[in-house]
Amino acid sequence: MFKKTLEQVVTYEAGKPIELVVREFGIKPSEIIKLGSNENPYGTSPRVIEMIQQNAHKASLYPDDSMFELKNALAFKFSVKSHNIIIGAGSDQILEFCMQALNHENACVLMAKTTFAMYEVYAKIANVEICKTPSDEHKLEEFESLYCATLERGKRVSAIFLCVPNNPLGECLDSESVEQFIQKINKDTLIIIDGAYQEFAAYKDRAKAFCVDRLIEKYENVIYLGTFSKAYGLGGMRVGYGIADSKIIAMLYKVRAPFNITTLSLQAAITALQESEFVAQCVEQNAKEMLDYESFARENGFNFIPSYANFITLSREGVDSTHLCQWLLQKGLIIRNLASYGLNAFRITIGTKKQNERVFELLKAYIVNHS
Repeated sequence: MFKKTLEQVVTYEAGKPIELVVREFGIKPSEIIKLGSNENPYGTSPRVIEMIQQNAHKASLYPDDSMFELKNALAFKFSVKSHNIIIGAGSDQILEFCMQALNHENACVLMAKTTFAMYEVYAKIANVEICKTPSDEHKLEEFESLYCATLERGKRVSAIFLCVPNNPLGECLDSESVEQFIQKINKDTLIIIDGAYQEFAAYKDRAKAFCVDRLIEKYENVIYLGTFSKAYGLGGMRVGYGIADSKIIAMLYKVRAPFNITTLSLQAAITALQESEFVAQCVEQNAKEMLDYESFARENGFNFIPSYANFITLSREGVDSTHLCQWLLQKGLIIRNLASYGLNAFRITIGTKKQNERVFELLKAYIVNHS
């Protein structure tokens, strides 16, 4: 009845919800700290919340399927045209569009060994061969070698996934290096630049930031993805976008279903895009709190990967990440175990100062009790 390729697909495990911890451990919701899904710990802008409340009566209506206002606002922000933009239910839906639309005959897709899990899920559903670099982190020389080796064995590369910054590890390629890499790739390969955490990376180091209008004007085989789920605090509203040459966007529209985001999601994203001061404050505070995590890691024997996102990946010799994450869960702290990626490590979303202080307290307690 079902595709045989689905037998190879491992169901994506999302971050544990607060409701699950309440049910399993009987902890009050107010006592639970959720730092496992890279949501904005400061929520979203008060103006966005007000807009949702004022427009709740429109929940029975379909949204404007042209998404005219949101696309125009994004076009202004990125100095592109509205026909260069497609909107999705999160940027991961646009990843799905790409995998559905591309010609994968005699082809494979390239990705880093450890990166966003949905790249592999969508590729397997599309029944396309997956080729991964040897290293966990993004190394463009490895991507280039893998690309050349693929061509040498008579196969095409239909797509290359670059997660910039990379989830779940947090490292980030320089935009100039990415452009140099793009120039070495044939134009029949779609290069997907996943910029879900770009707001954080650009704040920390301008060398990581992409000039999106120049990028898509110069390279007709590139699509840049962004989201409102992270810096804008709209994870629950599920709105993402793709920016590319109009020919790419036109093809992706052929596999997009109508009304693929909700009326309230659309309105929330339009309002959130106007709240640049709120976003800037969140990004700035994230950077400050990140420094506290790095100091804590150095002082307490944890290894960490310098992160350009709103999370940090940690590990410690002699500490089993699965045992640690389960122990923390019973204390009401939700973080992300990376054992499913084959790593004895864990990822923590950077929370508020109060939340982070509780994280440090619990991590210290674990070390004392299990060393």
